[in-house]
Amino acid sequence: MTDFPGAPDLRAPRKGLRVLAAMSGGVDSAVAAARAAEAGHDVTGVHLALSANPQSFRTGARGCCTIEDSRDARRAADVIGIPFYCWDLAERFREDVVEDFVAEYEAGRTPNPCLRCNEKIKFAALLDKALALGFDAVCTGHYATVVLNEDGTRELHRASDMAKDQSYVLGVLDDRQLAHAMFPLGDTVTTKDEIRAEAERRGLAVAKKPDSHDICFIADGDTRGFLAKRLGRAEGDIVDETGAKVGTHEGAYGFTIGQRKGLRIGHPAPDGKPRYVLDISPVNNTVTVGPVEALDVTALTAIRPRWCGVAPEGSGTYTAQLRAHGGETEVTAELIGGELRVAFAEPVRGVAPGQAIVLYDGTRVVGSATIATTERAAARAAHSA
Repeated sequence: MTDFPGAPDLRAPRKGLRVLAAMSGGVDSAVAAARAAEAGHDVTGVHLALSANPQSFRTGARGCCTIEDSRDARRAADVIGIPFYCWDLAERFREDVVEDFVAEYEAGRTPNPCLRCNEKIKFAALLDKALALGFDAVCTGHYATVVLNEDGTRELHRASDMAKDQSYVLGVLDDRQLAHAMFPLGDTVTTKDEIRAEAERRGLAVAKKPDSHDICFIADGDTRGFLAKRLGRAEGDIVDETGAKVGTHEGAYGFTIGQRKGLRIGHPAPDGKPRYVLDISPVNNTVTVGPVEALDVTALTAIRPRWCGVAPEGSGTYTAQLRAHGGETEVTAELIGGELRVAFAEPVRGVAPGQAIVLYDGTRVVGSATIATTERAAARAAHSA
């Protein structure tokens, strides 16, 4: 029997695990479920109904929680030959993901709802229910790898194919969650076209279905419009670094640090160069803009750290990833008083409070934390002067 990384310890003689495969209706989760079943595990498919009022059909690659998606997942389960259920987690998703998303933007922060969903829904609410029903593991189509060490401990690593790696959005998983996580696609060095070809060979109709992009609960991709409906219009000023008014906005929640487009500033900067969002102040409903070099961040403090294993002690050198599809940057980090203090070897841009920072030791995920404050090179230079 093939043992996929992430399965509980299979060194004891067993015919197979009871696996609950989360099936979104997309190609990755369908192939993951098929591989788990082919490996000899007792697999049951489940589609999570996360919307109280789901649309009937997707719009291209937008969203992933429509009635069409649930039907695609059911058809895939039928082809694989596994039982299938649809579980309603819409209320839990609304409270833990959607409301948190809105509250974070209202507070001037930029959240990542995918991390929140993995932490609170797929590997908390879903996992808890799965374990209560006697399942051994939850299987998903994420591209990441869980390594089982000889001493029984587990480590979360990047996928074999860095181009598809999704370990960043799984950096919130702790020891207990990793012990029951199965990622059958993580150790596969194949292109997405090859995954689709595999799905087609298996007779899965989702083989040519577009991947989901953007935020699943904002089907049209209009985040600003979504927030405006929830929070209402709140006109305020756009100011430059000196405090001079250069424009107006209809809600500070519609902006994020590092944003360049959609600022609607009436006149150009004195040097003629583009302006970027430098700061968002929900207290006075003000958005501050300035030159790109003012975005350079040299250090940050992050809160609510979660470790994929034992918490590191003392100061250490790591690489860090700051967004789902971002690159790595070298950092030194230390846990002080429950907060993670991070210094960058080279300044980085586009770092916003509310984002997650995920630390790596080689390919191993050390843990993650939520960015609370940043220190900028321009501010340090001005202070020194």
